[in-house]
Amino acid sequence: MLVVEIHVPLVATATAGYAYPWIDHVEELLFAGAEDGAYEVYDDGEELDDEYLFFVTGADEATLVAVAGTVARHPGVPDGVYARVADDEADMGTGRRVEVA
Repeated sequence: MLVVEIHVPLVATATAGYAYPWIDHVEELLFAGAEDGAYEVYDDGEELDDEYLFFVTGADEATLVAVAGTVARHPGVPDGVYARVADDEADMGTGRRVEVA
């Protein structure tokens, strides 16, 4: 099964309270977008080294990479977002890198 990992640099954007409010905003964005059935959110987001990863599946590569681009352009999301295209058997962070921002 095709899975696109959306890699976002783990950058604190808040000076008080929760340092990474954009994580919740991206999760809300992804789940809202998945409601129409165009794609699915695959698993919970995870921290990997100095990045936070979100996972989408259930559509073709172009659609899933476009979702990553939407995340990259979302207000408050740190610069430097990219995607990795892999399958559900691959280790996190090992898929083919695709620039989206």
